[in-house]
Amino acid sequence: MPIKKGKFWPQVRELMKLKAQELYQEECCKTMDEDFSGVTATQAELREGGYMHTAKLLVLDEIWRNKGLQTVEEGALMREGTD
Repeated sequence: MPIKKGKFWPQVRELMKLKAQELYQEECCKTMDEDFSGVTATQAELREGGYMHTAKLLVLDEIWRNKGLQTVEEGALMREGTD
């Protein structure tokens, strides 16, 4: 049986890679000041440094908000307001 390719996660993974690289370069820029040369990190370095995980959370949050859905925290605040 052939493996089905999804539509959602391949797109999310690409966005994660871009966001992780962006986060990595922002941090490098802060610590290197004027010596920053725009070095890119490998996928392994991004995973090791926790950039991929952070990027995943940010990308999924952005997708969630673009669909007009509430986060768990927003839903809890709405429920508290109705009590």
